[in-house]
Amino acid sequence: MGDKPKLDIPTTTTLPLHVNMIQNVVGSSNIAREPLLLHSYKRSFNGFAAKLTEEEAQKMAGMAGVVSVFPSGKQKLHTTRSWNFIGFHENMKRSTVESDIIVGVIDSGVWPESASFSDAGFGPPPKKWKGTCQGSSNFTCNNKIIGARYYHNGRPFVESDIKSPRDSNGHGTHTASTAAGNLVSKASLFGLGSGTARGGVPSARIAVYKVGWSDGISDDDILAAFDDAIADGVDILSVSIGPVSPDDYFRTPVTIGAFHALRKGILTSTSAGNDGPDLKTITVFAPWCLSVAATTIDREFVTKVQLGNQKIYEGIVTNTFDLKGKFYPLIFAGDAPNRTAGYDESTSVTCEQGSLDHNLVKGKIVLCYGKNEAGAYYAGAVGVILQGRSVANVLDPLPLPASCVGLDDGSSIYYYINSTRNPSATIFKSTEDIDTLSPYVPSFSSRGPNPITPNILKPDIAAPGASILAAWPPIVPPSDYPGDDRVASYNVISGTSMACPHATGVAAYVKSFHPNWSPAAIQSALITTAKPLSPDLNPEAEFAYGAGQIDPVRAPYPGLVYDATELDYIEFLCAQGYSTKLLQSITGHKSSCSSKTNYGALSDNLNYPSFALSSSNPNSISGVFNRTATNVGSPRSTYKAKVIGATKGLEIKVNPSILSFSSLGQKLSFQVTVKGSIRHKSSVSASLVWDDGTFQVRSPIVVYAIY
Repeated sequence: MGDKPKLDIPTTTTLPLHVNMIQNVVGSSNIAREPLLLHSYKRSFNGFAAKLTEEEAQKMAGMAGVVSVFPSGKQKLHTTRSWNFIGFHENMKRSTVESDIIVGVIDSGVWPESASFSDAGFGPPPKKWKGTCQGSSNFTCNNKIIGARYYHNGRPFVESDIKSPRDSNGHGTHTASTAAGNLVSKASLFGLGSGTARGGVPSARIAVYKVGWSDGISDDDILAAFDDAIADGVDILSVSIGPVSPDDYFRTPVTIGAFHALRKGILTSTSAGNDGPDLKTITVFAPWCLSVAATTIDREFVTKVQLGNQKIYEGIVTNTFDLKGKFYPLIFAGDAPNRTAGYDESTSVTCEQGSLDHNLVKGKIVLCYGKNEAGAYYAGAVGVILQGRSVANVLDPLPLPASCVGLDDGSSIYYYINSTRNPSATIFKSTEDIDTLSPYVPSFSSRGPNPITPNILKPDIAAPGASILAAWPPIVPPSDYPGDDRVASYNVISGTSMACPHATGVAAYVKSFHPNWSPAAIQSALITTAKPLSPDLNPEAEFAYGAGQIDPVRAPYPGLVYDATELDYIEFLCAQGYSTKLLQSITGHKSSCSSKTNYGALSDNLNYPSFALSSSNPNSISGVFNRTATNVGSPRSTYKAKVIGATKGLEIKVNPSILSFSSLGQKLSFQVTVKGSIRHKSSVSASLVWDDGTFQVRSPIVVYAIY
């Protein structure tokens, strides 16, 4: 996916060029077999999606000017009190240009009638807006949602799909309202989480790019959405989508699209992924993307289970159902196997779909091992008790009364079933409680380190992503299960998909105060002002939460930023082994990867606002980082370096240790040297803080062993 055609080559010629390239690999005799060109990307970058055999794709990859050829795979969606919890209250200072900020959301569409997207009080769209509303009889834009498009190339629609930007999934509506939704009072999920729902920048405009459908998300649709969004004039992009197993910066559509967005001054906020807590599970980790992990907020939903012996156990699951204290027969899943389908007592205990006998389960509450409620639901259970909760788990609404208890409580309930002639139970509607441990990173949030470039720390930051209340389409059940007939305008769901739009909103907030800041400067501001989190609650430390919890109050005023240009990223990519020919095709930039330059060192020396050093020998650590700080705080200021938390045996030096600025925009460079040993530890953490008495500019330092 290369640079877009130059001005002297009309974009109208791009389509024939792409057709000719396909003809060259397919042959004129085969060109008529079916429509092969699915999409031609020409507004913001140059590329196309086509139907090719594996042999034809390999032939295409060898053609001059081709950057990369990869199969269009399927991506995954990464699924209001949260703003107050991170200190971002309704009365925060707002920029007068916030209403000119356009937040682009690449997701599953939007429900435009939601109160979160009312345009009451909004003027016309900003003059810079170049987009359109791909509306229809069932979808119209307004002065809040100023643009909407949908993409569904090369495959038939499924019956449940809506052929417009309208959201029939819920994910896109939820993320868009979290980033930039209006203030809506008395919002709740059937009374749970009641309060004012709002986005980070309520006065901003929203542009929607629908790529999520019932059959998944195609790579070619994502690239088409980026192509349009960049050309339409969005200021910030929010993309809660990620590849399954990324292995190259230019074989994943989000990373490709975000790189072209960066070149046009647009920061892309992305979700880290929901495959934690294992290490190296992060799915979006390019340095030009803001990678966002999820954290909890201090509100938790507690769901009580009462047994026939009057004992009460507390669990999680956002449960809106009210059994009104009525007791139902209680059965253990292992005692109700669906033998006709080949299940027995040992395999039905997890309650996977189809594993339970309908005749034994119908009208009862079922105790299941694990966190799979589908078997109980489809077998006709009246409720389900799941066993296997840990402190770092959250569970979203299920299609039947449910609670998830810990292992000890689950064992007690199992003992009660086996020691009682007619065991019974009831499940209460959830109540709200305070989670005094928050914030911490829940187990689902994907962890680092960066699997391609170990010395670029990922994720970057963390933001609220657990049990987030936001707008929801009334046609989509809160649990997303068929047969769940509840209708909700707001829903509580969890995931790094919910964390990403929080970061998007803060990035847009910073942009409203500093319209001319580069994407790297905004990213730096978010990282260096983040609040440190405790490794006691997350042993993976920075690999779980990056620099820490996002801080919207401090983010617009970082004091110093670590800025980077397109050329800096090109040199970084040279260090990753990408060729001059490929990079010139991608960027249109005439710079080249010189054979005389030590790009191996540059891999560590991208001007990034954090420091990561990997070593195959933990007993002999050695690394040097070169950084440049740009003054955006006080015109005349002197910053002193402080290294905090360095472990014994590891020496971290900063040279020079004092930076004296005489003007805004002035740049000063320094070097960080790390030497020593981390002994038998897999990783150690410290931080570098530049302090001038007014601003504290903090960067995490992570040193870790790789084997």
